[in-house]
Amino acid sequence: MAGKAKKLKTASESELQPVSSHEEEARFVVDEEGYIVYATKAFSTLACISENQIKGQSLTTVLQFLHPDDVLHERGLFSGDATYIDAINEGSHTVLFSHEIQNEDTERETTFRFDKVSRADGRRFLIGMDVTEKKSIKPDPKLTEQILKLLDSQENKQKPFHKIGKKTDEGELRHFLNMSNDVMAISHRDGTFSRVNNSFNTILGYTDKELQKMTFMDMVHPDDRSQVQRSLYSMMHDETGEGQIIDFEARVLAQDGSTRCIEWRQKRSLNTIYTVGRDVTAVKEHERTLQRQQQQLGEAQALGRMGHWRWTVGADDIEWSDEIFRIFGVEQKAFKPTLEGINDMLHKRDIGRLMQAFQRAIIEQNNYDMDFRVIRPNKEVRFIRCEGKCEKDEEGDVIALFGVMQDITERTLYERELYEAKEAAEQAYASKSQFLANMSHELRTPLNAIIGFSEMMQRQLLGPIGTERYLDYITGIRESGEHLLDLISDILDMSKIEAGKYELDLEELKITKLIRLAVHMMEGRALDAKIKIAIDITNEDLTLVADRRALMQIFLNLLSNAVKFTEPEGSVRIECIEREDYLSVKIRDTGIGIPANKIRCITRPFEQAASHYTREHEGTGLGLSITKDLTELHGGSLHIESTVGVGTTVTVRLPYNAYDCLKNKEKTA
Repeated sequence: MAGKAKKLKTASESELQPVSSHEEEARFVVDEEGYIVYATKAFSTLACISENQIKGQSLTTVLQFLHPDDVLHERGLFSGDATYIDAINEGSHTVLFSHEIQNEDTERETTFRFDKVSRADGRRFLIGMDVTEKKSIKPDPKLTEQILKLLDSQENKQKPFHKIGKKTDEGELRHFLNMSNDVMAISHRDGTFSRVNNSFNTILGYTDKELQKMTFMDMVHPDDRSQVQRSLYSMMHDETGEGQIIDFEARVLAQDGSTRCIEWRQKRSLNTIYTVGRDVTAVKEHERTLQRQQQQLGEAQALGRMGHWRWTVGADDIEWSDEIFRIFGVEQKAFKPTLEGINDMLHKRDIGRLMQAFQRAIIEQNNYDMDFRVIRPNKEVRFIRCEGKCEKDEEGDVIALFGVMQDITERTLYERELYEAKEAAEQAYASKSQFLANMSHELRTPLNAIIGFSEMMQRQLLGPIGTERYLDYITGIRESGEHLLDLISDILDMSKIEAGKYELDLEELKITKLIRLAVHMMEGRALDAKIKIAIDITNEDLTLVADRRALMQIFLNLLSNAVKFTEPEGSVRIECIEREDYLSVKIRDTGIGIPANKIRCITRPFEQAASHYTREHEGTGLGLSITKDLTELHGGSLHIESTVGVGTTVTVRLPYNAYDCLKNKEKTA
C-alpha cells in the first residue's frame, strides 16, 4: 500500500510538473463573461499589470485583436444571450496589448492561441497561450487540464464570495444588466461598440447589426458633438483618465429620427470604455413644460400686478414670488422677505392690522383679506390687497398661511377720485337745485303781479285805454308772463322731484274724466295748429288711486308735445287699454318723430331730440323728464316708440293702486 501511495503521489507530481515548468510561458484563462480568472507571471509581464491586479480584469481592457473581423463571429457580442466565449473563434490570433497601443514606439504583435474548454459542472472557459515563437501551435489537452485543476485549487483556497443553495447561472450578471432601464455599452478606444444591453436596443431603437457599423459619436446630436468630443478626448488622452468617471448630458439621435436626452457616465479602463446612460427625455420635457408654465404664471402676475406668497406658522421668513418684490419696490438679492422686514415697510397704521389678520386667521382657521399700505424705499406709498387661506395638517391644525398680494394703487386712487368727484357733483347738483328753487320762488311773485296787472289792463277794468295798440302789447306781456311762469313751475317741480320732496296726494279718481279734461284744455291750441285730437275709451267708469294733479300734468305734457311736434292736418289720438296689473294710456301722433339714437336720452332733464327738430318750438326740455319721474313716482313706467317722419307713440303704464306700489317699494328698500 505504501508503494502504491508513493506511486500515486509521484503521478500527481508528474501531472503538475508541466504547469510549474511552463510558468514562464504567457498563459491566461477567462470565464464566459470575458474576465481573467487565471494568468501566469509571464502574461502579467506582457500586459504590464501585476499578478495581484490582473485577475478580475476584462480581457478587452488588457489586449485588442489586430484583426477583430477574423476573431469575432458575425453576430459579435450584440445578441442578448451571447457570452464572450461565444463571440471568439478558436485558433491563433494576433493581439496588441493595450499599453503598447498607447505607446506606439513600443508596439509589437503577439500571437496567442485561443481554446475553449467545458467542465463537467457546465462552466466554460477560454484559454489563451502565447505561441509567437513556437513551431507547434496545436492545443495541449493535458496541459489545459492541469491549468484548470490548478485554477480549481486556487478557487477553493480563496473565494471572495460564497453561494447559498444551488449553483447560480454564470450569466446572472448579464440578466441583471438586461433588466436595467439604463442603457449600457462597452466600446473600444475608437468608439466602436463591443457589447450593449437590451435597454440600449429598446430605448434607442438600433439593432445589433446597425450598431456594428456605428460609433458612439455617430449617435450624438450634432449640436452636442463638440462638447462630448472634448470630454472623451480628455478622458482618453489624459494620464489621469485611467479609471476616471466623467458625467455629461448629451442628446442622441434614435433610430427613428427622434431625439433622446440622456445623462451619461463613462469610464475608461486602458483601451475600453464603459458607458451607462439614463434616459431623461421625459424629465426634461416635464421641466420645460413646468418652466413654460412658470414663465406664463410670472407674466400673468406681472400683467395683473399680483404675486403669491407663503408663510409657515412660527417662521420668520416668508416665501415671495418675483412680482411681490416688484410690488414692494425691492431687489431680490438685496432684500430678504421676513416679518420684521415687511413691518418696517408697512404704514404705521397698518402694522397692527396685518398682524391681527394673520393671528385671527390662525385662530379661526378662516380665509381672510385686507388692504394695507407699503412705503417703498423711494418713499412712494403703494396700496396692497392681500388675500389668503390656511394650510392645515392631517390633524386640522393650521401650519401655514398662503395667498396673493396685488398692487391696487391705481385703482384705489381712481376710486378716491371718483368718490370725490361724485361728492362734488352731488353737492353742486344740490346747490343748483336749491338755487333754482329759490330763484323760482323769487321770480314767481313779480310774474304773478305782471300777469295780473296785464290781465286787468287788457280787460280795461279801471277804464278804457286811449290807444288800441296798447292792448296788443298788454296781451303780449301777459302771454309772455304766463309762458315764463310755466317754465318756472316746471323747474320747481323738477327740483322737488330730484330732492325727493315731491309728495303725491293719492285719491280715487275717474281716469276717463281726467283725460277728457286734459284734451279739452289742449283743444284750443290743437285747433289753431289745425290738428285733430281723438279719444278712444271703452270703459267710462275706470278708476285709479293716484295723484290728480300729477296725472293731469302727465297728460298735458304729452298732449302738448304731440300737438307741438305734429304738422298741420295731422292727428293726435289718446286711448286707454286695461291690462291685468296696470292701465296703459297711449298717446299717438303723426308728427315729425324722434331719431332712434335720441329716444333714450330725451327723458333726461334739459334734453331735446335735435336742434333742427326743435328750433321752431319753445321749451326747456323738462316736460318728458318730469312726465317720466311723475309716472315712476306712481310705480309706473314710460315707453316711447317713434319713427322719423311717421310719428311717435308714448305709452304710460300706471298701476290701478299707486298706494300698494309705494308700500311694496318701501318694504323692498
